[in-house]
Amino acid sequence: MRVGFLQALSSIGILVFSVCTMLAVGLSHTLRELAAPLLDSRGAIRALVVNFVLVPLLAYGVVQVVPLDRSHATGVMLIGMGAGALFLMRLTAVAGGNMPLSASLTVLLMLATVLYLPLVVPRVVPDVKVRPAAIALPLLWTMILPLGVGLYVRTRHQALAERLRPWLGKLAMVALAVLVAATLVANFGGVVRIIRTGAIFAPLILIPGAFGIGWVFGREYRGGHVVLGLGTGQRNIAAAMVVATQGMGDQNAEVMVVVSSLVGFAVLFPIAWLLARRSRRQRPLRHGGMVRA
Repeated sequence: MRVGFLQALSSIGILVFSVCTMLAVGLSHTLRELAAPLLDSRGAIRALVVNFVLVPLLAYGVVQVVPLDRSHATGVMLIGMGAGALFLMRLTAVAGGNMPLSASLTVLLMLATVLYLPLVVPRVVPDVKVRPAAIALPLLWTMILPLGVGLYVRTRHQALAERLRPWLGKLAMVALAVLVAATLVANFGGVVRIIRTGAIFAPLILIPGAFGIGWVFGREYRGGHVVLGLGTGQRNIAAAMVVATQGMGDQNAEVMVVVSSLVGFAVLFPIAWLLARRSRRQRPLRHGGMVRA
């Protein structure tokens, strides 16, 4: 009974986390701001190729190299295929990066993920028998609809949007903590197995590798390498969890997604902090004309 309760708590956590986060994004920005990435067609195409071609290929390579059972491989592939990190804006703030760009990139990749996962997951993940609608509908209800509601409220009732936004952010953080804790406790044996069998090396390779790909392909744009690097490294945990829990019902894949999310936090927040330190050191030099931005 305790395991069943924890699993139900985990499902509620992912629902609340996704809905509150997307509501907060909608309450924080206008539709014009969120559509900004589409105005830079080269940048948008670059971000889409990096996140939906190169990183999935990296994930596929990782699951070929690291010994994984089928469910854990599924979890790694879901992480590799889901982009649009809900934590990108927080990581960008830590790194001192371009916040408007991070918000725009987040929404662009989220919208693309909702279209991409239902089409690709049934074809890429071995032996998964799931209809595209079973993946698309939960993503639409938990991500796109709340985003639309948030945008509507901001347009019609901006004062209300400003009051609600901080509370939704706090509620999303609590829900994430509940989700991670409940999933880890309910599946403690599975987490230990991921570590003991060496499956933990899969996200330890995938997350830094994805960051590196984003960093390299973002260097053409001023400040874009920071945002695209962090945005590519921090995968869409919410979408991956929705697919694993509601689209597939694969508990071991869900545990791998949670473990991968913890690896992402452990790897990317220190990187963001180091980028901030690097930026602070270079700022006086740039003002003196010694370093090119």
